[in-house]
Amino acid sequence: MNTDRIVEEYVKARPISERLHERAKKVFAADGVTHASRIFQPFRPYIAYAQGARKWDVDGNEYIDYVLGHGALILGHSHPEVVRAVQEQAAKGFHYGDNHELEIRWAELIQSMMPSMERIEFFSCGQEANLMAIRLARIYTGRRKILRFEENFHGWADELATPGLGCVAGEVTVIRGHDLNRLETELATKEYAALLLEGGGAHMGGQIPWDPEFVRAIPSLTRKYGTIFVIDEVVTGFRDAPGGWQSTVGVTADLTTLGKAVAGGLGAGALGGRADIMDILKPKAAPELWLRHTGTWNATPLTSAAGVAACRLYQDGEVQKRVNELGAYLRREGNKALKERRVNCRLYGRSIVWLYFGSIDYEPADDTLPPTRDFGKLISREAPRQRLCLHLLRRGVSTQMARFFILSIAHTEKDIDYTIQALVDSVDDMIAEGSL
Repeated sequence: MNTDRIVEEYVKARPISERLHERAKKVFAADGVTHASRIFQPFRPYIAYAQGARKWDVDGNEYIDYVLGHGALILGHSHPEVVRAVQEQAAKGFHYGDNHELEIRWAELIQSMMPSMERIEFFSCGQEANLMAIRLARIYTGRRKILRFEENFHGWADELATPGLGCVAGEVTVIRGHDLNRLETELATKEYAALLLEGGGAHMGGQIPWDPEFVRAIPSLTRKYGTIFVIDEVVTGFRDAPGGWQSTVGVTADLTTLGKAVAGGLGAGALGGRADIMDILKPKAAPELWLRHTGTWNATPLTSAAGVAACRLYQDGEVQKRVNELGAYLRREGNKALKERRVNCRLYGRSIVWLYFGSIDYEPADDTLPPTRDFGKLISREAPRQRLCLHLLRRGVSTQMARFFILSIAHTEKDIDYTIQALVDSVDDMIAEGSL
């Protein structure tokens, strides 16, 4: 089967999406898209509506969805309880520009699951929460420098992004993970206000997973040298466990940032942690200065209503148990099928399941781990992911560039069985056409 024919068939089945993409290229600079991960040749489908674990494009094509709002929709699309809460609140008002009870209830629910968040502040997104964590840490410690780990993603703002391409971050040091000696050497300078770590591992909750023993060694080091330990749980918060990923490895951050799932699919972020740090935001009498936090979209009634509805569902751990069971099923059955075909790719992770392309250095007993410890292989950009993504879309499976499969409680084992068949059929086709 020839390459052009695959693209031609894809485009032919999506004429309205193609026309919309031509319009989009005239208004959006990034090849017609509003998020870099949606840049795709010839174009990604334009979606008309979604429900549960599925979405439908403007041409009527149906997809099992593993993008799920970039990880925000652990409950699936349009969960009835979140929809009901949003509809009821929309009729009462979108934005009061004033205090309201829902924001308190939302924060109390978060605090009940993550008691280390002694004080909580809301934001428009997780990146804003990370920026405030840096600001608070600098004021609290009187230091300027920030320590981060390679490949950990915290946002696109200067101090959070990968250095280069217009990023000005002279006060940021980026070090390799899993090197305790280097970490302590840096912290021992007593120059760092904060150490940031991405919950679960680098890239969307764990493409490069953390060794739990390494993470458990961090709090004593940050306490010893007076640095604020910040765990970014924007991806993993309420996905791994009600207490977040940190509760599964047995550590407690000084400050924790949340996003994605925290508002049930609406845009929001949250920062919480030690009261003595967070109280920098408390009004103080002159001449003492206090940090003022503003933001038009902080804890609006509409977002808070969605957050309350979602967090109620997260509290008992059943949501997390279900998505982790589905992740285990996908890894187990998917790897069985991939091994039968003797191809060099494996599935690993937790409720976000990563697809690894590359040499199989060993078969881990724990399939949450990748089949290599080689950092370079894990982040290789050489795998034919765009091609695989195209094959999967043609078969009705939507992924984010075939990098990972994000699961929700709306998925079923039947969905996963279909997905595994679509994956191995796509791999077979790619082998036949010479693209794999």
